[in-house]
Amino acid sequence: MNVVVPPSGQGPNPSSPSGRRSLYPENEPFEAGWIDTGSAHEVYFETCGARDGKPCVILHGGPGGAINPTMRRFFDPSRWRMTLFDQRGCGQSRPNALLDGNTTWDLIADIERLRERAGVDKWTVFGGSWGSTLALAYAVTHPERVSGLILRGVFLVTRRELAWFYQDGASMLFPDAWERFLAPIPEDERADLLGAYYRRLTDPDIKVQRPAAVAWSRWEGDTISIRGPEARPAKFNEQDFATAFARIECHYFKHGGFFEHDGWLLDQVDRVRHIPTWIVQGRFDVVTPLETAWKLKAAWPETHFEVIWDAGHASTEPGTINALVRATDGAFAV
Repeated sequence: MNVVVPPSGQGPNPSSPSGRRSLYPENEPFEAGWIDTGSAHEVYFETCGARDGKPCVILHGGPGGAINPTMRRFFDPSRWRMTLFDQRGCGQSRPNALLDGNTTWDLIADIERLRERAGVDKWTVFGGSWGSTLALAYAVTHPERVSGLILRGVFLVTRRELAWFYQDGASMLFPDAWERFLAPIPEDERADLLGAYYRRLTDPDIKVQRPAAVAWSRWEGDTISIRGPEARPAKFNEQDFATAFARIECHYFKHGGFFEHDGWLLDQVDRVRHIPTWIVQGRFDVVTPLETAWKLKAAWPETHFEVIWDAGHASTEPGTINALVRATDGAFAV
């Protein structure tokens, strides 16, 4: 199904004057802790919602981001049992910003550890941006464990996507923010900005890492929402968050997401074609442009696909909230 949602939105919601769906009320975890990964990493997790509800796992972005209370609010807590976790090296997972033993395949193994711990056979996987990448990679690796996918801001970690955001493309739309992104990098290194940042973010001297990390993180924060920099999450201004976020994100991107070849995820669609999938994409998403989601939809026409006309990349754009809450409420009745 292919849907383009105009700014007026759709779907009844008595609490929303616009008629759009809104987030569910805040809810607190009934369980939280760390899981042992058999490596240097300990992964922080939370479980919330209904103890006997429909199981789902919620994947945050980045890589190198972290879970936050808003992520729980896309699901009806009376119907869903939600598992959230901070991926290796970030959020409350320990140790912070560690790159060793930190690959896509390690994260997939962590998701399986959490599923087994939850005692569920299958679950719905919900993820946006890098979370959509990880959701797809998990589904490709363990299709028998996925009852459904809800994806936002589709990102496949291709060279084209990385060049758009970190070399030449988005820079033309945000020249002011781009100037700040370029500032830590000498002109003679700017032909390969990803490589230049990687060298600084993996430098053993924290005084070299920190300025690069702040500039890297601010670039994403400045472009994440059509509502402007004032919509930048406060975490993008925090040095500790910025260091983990930038180091881990650059580590994954420098290694092409640890996939076998460029475009690998798109080539695996036949392995997941049978899984009910709902895709939500902001029309004005600069971080993960519509082209990628469109290519995924073209290869996988069975998906329910929505383009939100008045949305950028952030999950908290009103039109995106509306679509994602309808997805979780509908439970794939599309």
